[in-house]
Amino acid sequence: MYDDNQIHVPPSFMAVYSDARGRLTASANEVRARYELCEDLAGHLVEQAQTLYHVQAPSEAEILRRIHAGLCAAESGVPVPEATWITTRLAELLNWPCPELVAPAPQSAEGAEGV
Repeated sequence: MYDDNQIHVPPSFMAVYSDARGRLTASANEVRARYELCEDLAGHLVEQAQTLYHVQAPSEAEILRRIHAGLCAAESGVPVPEATWITTRLAELLNWPCPELVAPAPQSAEGAEGV
């Protein structure tokens, strides 16, 4: 991305909004705005992840998987590829190894009724 804006969008995030040929699937301004939101969210989740680690003491990987699952929920307003990027970035910020992140299977309308 080249323009007068000084925000550098990393290749890892550009990949979220690129097709198989590497072309952006959204405008440069939209990608930049989404990147800023996702980077901010990852930064805000650092303290929450550290607190969970010290209070509940599950593994680092389990905390990251739980955060990823929460971000993948429809109510979060974050598409699954962004949720994966945010969680991976969170692991980088915490200097934790990032586990394999698998998006939860979408629930069918029938399956949701019986819950």
